[in-house]
Amino acid sequence: MARYQGQPGRPGELMPVRRVYATPEQLAAWLSQPTPADAERLLARAAEDIDSALLTAVYAVDDDGDPLDPRIVQALADAACAQVEWQLATGDDGTGAGGAWDSVSIGPVSLSGRASRTTGASGVELAPRADRVLRRAGLEPGRVFAW
Repeated sequence: MARYQGQPGRPGELMPVRRVYATPEQLAAWLSQPTPADAERLLARAAEDIDSALLTAVYAVDDDGDPLDPRIVQALADAACAQVEWQLATGDDGTGAGGAWDSVSIGPVSLSGRASRTTGASGVELAPRADRVLRRAGLEPGRVFAW
């Protein structure tokens, strides 16, 4: 369930509240090193990836849409940290553009071939460790219920 808030300057218009599943402190503990300067942005991008991967996940939430089960809360935090760790390791800045080319030059521009990348059913490229964390928590693959 998405939370919504009013958008300043546009009365009556609503926009989704962005979730962030982990703090920079949790990321530092996961990485066993100081957090990157843009940790909050990276964690927000990781949360977007996780939300996309969990479109069909079913778990109990409170009125704000936050998970009630502490195991789910921890799994989402771990998955966010794993996603950022993977992005840092692959040279991605959270935009999805990192590693898109197998060879690049700046000089009179030369890009070469696209590096092959695989995405999950949600179309999101999720870090292998993030995927495993979510699967162990029972959040992936999602379920579809017939009414």
